[in-house]
Amino acid sequence: MIKIYDSNAQRLRRHERVRKTVSGTPERPRLDVFRSNMHIYAQVIDDTKGVTLASASSLKLARGSNCEAAKEVGKMVAEAALKAGITEVVFDRGGYIYHGRVKALADGAREAGLKF
Repeated sequence: MIKIYDSNAQRLRRHERVRKTVSGTPERPRLDVFRSNMHIYAQVIDDTKGVTLASASSLKLARGSNCEAAKEVGKMVAEAALKAGITEVVFDRGGYIYHGRVKALADGAREAGLKF
């Protein structure tokens, strides 16, 4: 029997495994990343209340390279978080490998002033 490799199912398993230990608190909310084929999304979430405190996505950005767009999204979500009074977060890469667009988003957020 041929088994079909489902990369998204594997990612979701990794994400669930990490989420057992990583959670956002009011002092250090969680910076969550979702990556699709065309866009990247980031949210700052307080898991105790279940509330999104800040968010940004590449939907409204002009088309550039994906890494450039991810870096801009990182800067936008960091600015929104700083405006909400958040300086420190816990980075949740969502089961994705810390490489490429996910790394660019993290670097952009760090450059804009978020600490993690």
